Amino acid sequence: MNAPDTKSPLLRVRGIAKRYGERVALHDASFDLWPGEVLAVVGESGSGKSTLLNAIAARDKPDAGSVEFQVRGGGLQEVFTMTEAQQRMLARTDWGFVHQNPADGLRMDVSAGANVGERLMGLGERHYGRLRATAAEWLGRVEIDPARIDDAPRTFSGGMRQRLQIARNLVTQPRLVFMDEPTSGLDVSVQARLLDLLRQLTRQMQLAAIVVTHDLAVARLLAHRMLVMQQGRVVEAGLTDQVLDDPQHAYTQLLVSSVLQP
Repeated sequence: MNAPDTKSPLLRVRGIAKRYGERVALHDASFDLWPGEVLAVVGESGSGKSTLLNAIAARDKPDAGSVEFQVRGGGLQEVFTMTEAQQRMLARTDWGFVHQNPADGLRMDVSAGANVGERLMGLGERHYGRLRATAAEWLGRVEIDPARIDDAPRTFSGGMRQRLQIARNLVTQPRLVFMDEPTSGLDVSVQARLLDLLRQLTRQMQLAAIVVTHDLAVARLLAHRMLVMQQGRVVEAGLTDQVLDDPQHAYTQLLVSSVLQP
């Protein structure tokens, strides 16, 4: 996959660091993300992948560093100097966050349609007919039968819940989505369908995404570029195919050769 060619980054991350007591969870992570680009962050458990994702997504403030996002009509702005209200609005509109466990990103006891429509209501949409029609359209787009619009997510399979979480995030047409191990815990056949869906949606919507995964096959299928993390540090970065076909760092070579198990 060739990365989209654009003039300025959508997201600029510089020197992000995070400690938990004496443990350094993240050390001096920096990268740019371009509009429409998918970036995979890979490494074994405990490498700092999710810490990095949560810091960038303003879910857990880092100890040092900056995260700038290209707001609509306003250029790059530092996320951590925004007010809480501005950060919440960003999370509801231009950003999405897909959790590893769909139950963390869904309201399990309200209907599928209400889960999708809730983000639109947060932006002021109150017309019941439009909310329901948009929810039904998005259920169809993520391969859920629109006839199940009134069913609660707790009645859905794991793969359906994950697809519903994706619909809930994408209904507001975000420009950037964070994904934390989106295929983890799913059967292989369900994973394949979900990955195909994600690849289609990111292309169709020109959607930028940061995907945390321990699965190199997921990174190869979805991502233009990748970062490899070890013990809180980015040890290698580059185009996905180049990194996987010709790894330079010893740790990446071990990951690729499957000597290290996630």
